[in-house]
This record gives sequence, C-alpha cells and structure tokens, in this order.
Amino acid sequence: MTDTVQDPTPTSASRRSRGYAAQVAREVLLRWGARVGLAWIGILAAVAVFAPFLASSHPWLILEEGNWSSPVLRHLTPTDVTLMAGFCTGLVLLFLRLSLPRKLLILLGVLVVAGGISAVTVSPPKLVIHEQYREAEAAGQYDWVLRAPIPYSPKDYLRDFGDTGMEPPLADDLRRHWLGTEENGADVLSRMVHASRIALAIGFIATGIALVIGVIVGGLMGYFSGIVDMIGMRIVEIFEAIPTLFLLLTFVAFFGRSLYMMMIIIGITSWSGYARYVRAEFLKLREQDYVQAAVACGLPLRSVLFRHMLPNGVAPILVAASFGVASAILAEATLSFLGLGLVDDPSWGQMLNQAVQSSSFNWWMAAFPGGAIFLTVFAYNLVGESLRDALDPYLKKKA
Repeated sequence: MTDTVQDPTPTSASRRSRGYAAQVAREVLLRWGARVGLAWIGILAAVAVFAPFLASSHPWLILEEGNWSSPVLRHLTPTDVTLMAGFCTGLVLLFLRLSLPRKLLILLGVLVVAGGISAVTVSPPKLVIHEQYREAEAAGQYDWVLRAPIPYSPKDYLRDFGDTGMEPPLADDLRRHWLGTEENGADVLSRMVHASRIALAIGFIATGIALVIGVIVGGLMGYFSGIVDMIGMRIVEIFEAIPTLFLLLTFVAFFGRSLYMMMIIIGITSWSGYARYVRAEFLKLREQDYVQAAVACGLPLRSVLFRHMLPNGVAPILVAASFGVASAILAEATLSFLGLGLVDDPSWGQMLNQAVQSSSFNWWMAAFPGGAIFLTVFAYNLVGESLRDALDPYLKKKA
C-alpha cells in the first residue's frame, strides 16, 4: 500500500486569498476617503471611455430627407471601440465571482480581441471637417438633429465663426462655452473630457509596465537571495539614481514627443520601488510551510512564485501602485506644462500652460485643468491611504 502525496495548497491558498481580498475590499470601502476616491476615478474612467459621445462636433443622429444617419458612429476610431468593449466587460466582471487574476486575463483577452477586430473593421474618415454639420443645419438641410451634450470636438477651432481665440466661460451667448475657450478657439470643457484619456492611460499603462518589471525582478531576488539578490539590488540602485523628468526631457529633445515613449520611460524608471517591496515580502514568505510544500511537490518555479507567494505578498504592491499612478499623471502634466508634451492632442498640463499668455492671467485655464489634476491625484492618494490602513496589521492593533 502506497501513500499518495497530494498538494493541498492551491485550492486552500486560492480560497484564503479570495477571502482575504474580499475582507480587504470591505474594509477599504468602509472608509469615506476610499469611497470618494473610487467614485471620482470611476466617473473619470466613464468620461474617458465615452468621450466621443459626450463632447463632439459630430451629431449623434441626423434625419435628412427621411434618412437617418449617425455621424458620431462613423467617426469612431479603433481605440474608441476597444475602450468601450473593455469598459463594458469590466462592469460585467465586477458582478462575477471569479478570482482577480482570471478577471484580469478575461479583460486583457477582450481588449486584445476587440482591438484586433476594430483595427480591421473600423475606418473613420481621414479628413475631418467639424463645421460641416453646423453649416448644413444653419442652411436647413436637416429635418432633425440630436447633438452631444458638449457640441464641440477637442480639435474644433470654430473656423466657421471667424476669428476665434481665448474667451472666458459663458462670454458668448451664441456659442455657449461653459468653461471658456483656449488660445486657438477650441472648447475647454471638450478638451478636458478628451484629456482624461491621456491622464488615465499614462497612469495605468506606465504603472503596469513598472509593476510587471518590479514583480519579476523583486520575486527572483527574494526567492533565490544570495548572488541573485546582490546583482538585483545593484541594478535597482542604478535605476533609482536615474531622474525620470530629466530622462523624459532628453528623449523628447532627441526623438520628439510621443505618448507611448512617455509611458515606457516612466514605467522602466519607476519599477525599482515595487521590486524592493516584492523582494522584502518574498524573503519572508519563502520560509513558510505552504511554499516549502509547493517546492517539495515539484511545482514549476513560476507556479511557486506567482500562484502561491505573490497573492500573499501583493498587499504592499497595491498601495504603492495607487501612488504610482498619481505620480505618472503628475509627470505627464509637468512635461506638458513645460511645453514638451503632446503637440495637438489635449492634455491637462498643456492647457495649464495657457493660463499665462501675453502677460495676462487667464484664470479659467488655470482653475479647471489644475483642479482636474488635483482631484485625480488626490483621489488616487485617498485610495492608497485606505489600502494601507486596511492592510497594515499594526494600524489595526492600535485601532
């Protein structure tokens, strides 16, 4: 009679991690700061995803000679379709009882499939004339028109209205701009709505790049220690000595302005902090009984590191990641404020740069984009503080 050795850790560990994650989520949501921060981030994400429907010079629906058409759908880009598919999938996954890694894999798969399909099937017009619908409506060509809540695109400079420029909020009764216009005549509210995409994209993608690198390097250092830890720590110290802002300025000067380049540089220069957190957790966890049992059962290294150890050491990484997203948004806003950000695409930092033009202070260009930057960074900081309070056992004992 032979005894079979079974590995009891995967099921029990996954159940414990799911139960612990649910407990942490409940404790985080009990704090008003986390609720406020998550509410603002959720509103910002919805605004960013559905920006083409909220602020656009292209009407939602047009009735012309008995024929219905939707100009806003014709001008959707593959990025718009992919973001909407990912947002709807994320809402569905919130109500499904699945583990976080499975939800992330499903969401990533949907984004990849939607991106591939939309890249092939969606082809918006290359020449965009924003004023054509206003001119046609003024000429009485349409029987009925349904416009967006903000009837101006971010790059609609209102050429059909003549010489337009910077105007304060509600300065023109004919064209009602709730937050005024910028130096080229574009609507500030429309540009702020579309600029939320850049803020969220650079925050999440840059932090995602840093997380992937930091978790892999930190996990290897903490699990193997010894010479691997020594070499890894020297690499971490080298990257910590690199100033992110000056590196961004150098790359912009030599290679031009690119949002993807900003994401990559911010990501590869900010992973060292995550690596330190993961290393410290793995040095502690590698001596635990369930890790030794997983090694004794002959499980592969990736399973030991990322299936058994990482879920139990992910707490400090989540807290650091929430602050990392805020730092990435601030880095992009700083670069745009210095005039080295994106050229034509709207950005909060770019609009903030227009607050002082020709020795005059344009308060609306400082108040609204600056307020959006402050609220977004503050929301991520509130979530990070709440996560830290919920995960820190010393704070729980004092309470």
